[in-house]
Amino acid sequence: MKSLQDCYTLNNGVEIPCLGLGTWKVPFEQVVPAVKEAIKIGYRHIDTATSYGNEAGVGQAIQECGVPREQLFITSKLWNPHQGYESTHEAFQRTLNELGLDYLDLYLIHWPIGKEFPKEQWKELNQATWKAFEELYEAGKIRAIGVSNFLPHHLENLMESAKIQPMVDQLEIHPGMLQENAVSYAKEKNMLVEAWSPLSTGKLFELKELKDLASKYNRTVAQVCLRWNLQKGHLPIPKTVTPSRMIENSKIFEFSISPEDMKLIDELTDCGWSGFDPDHLVY
Repeated sequence: MKSLQDCYTLNNGVEIPCLGLGTWKVPFEQVVPAVKEAIKIGYRHIDTATSYGNEAGVGQAIQECGVPREQLFITSKLWNPHQGYESTHEAFQRTLNELGLDYLDLYLIHWPIGKEFPKEQWKELNQATWKAFEELYEAGKIRAIGVSNFLPHHLENLMESAKIQPMVDQLEIHPGMLQENAVSYAKEKNMLVEAWSPLSTGKLFELKELKDLASKYNRTVAQVCLRWNLQKGHLPIPKTVTPSRMIENSKIFEFSISPEDMKLIDELTDCGWSGFDPDHLVY
């Protein structure tokens, strides 16, 4: 990967730009200028979700950015209260309406149904949701479908009834949180792994080891963490509304991390995490 426009190829042949712009917790008044600026800088992959409350703002930015729709890759996600066969179809149409689009490039189940639900209920809900995803995909309304925060046992449940295998699993991945079991499973099934919160909760910016590596490579801690994710074959999706940081993040293609330093980062601990557990999500 050498630039923002370089792509991974999903297991259905669809190309997806290798670095995305995250929009979690970005309100409408900030998301419109942020997305437009990111696209101006060269970003082509924008990640949003129903639960972020900013799909309309992302859609406005897409309409106003001056870049043809087909050159952009837009991801959104189904929120958990909308899981189920019919409600998924309804929620997807609302997402298209909010974004002002005719189709999505990628649609993800945002979270698996947690285990606080009775076992058969969470299994059946996830399967019914996936059936709706398959129908939307086969109808040409979504170019690729996948999941977010699904661990192996959640994916195994989907596979029991799935006709179409997920193309993506988006997971929280950053130094100190490697999600090795989930990543290995996804790769075995030929799913692309996307990394949300690739810069963690900010705690990693204070780690001496990462600051030392940033100095060694004449880069920032953020660039080191994003490059680490990229070299592991993940697709990082950092969130920022600051143009200078968008530019900073886009320069991770200008250097590489040695195998020894990759191993050092792999072994870091106490770097912070979101606190969200896929099996016990409260929403």
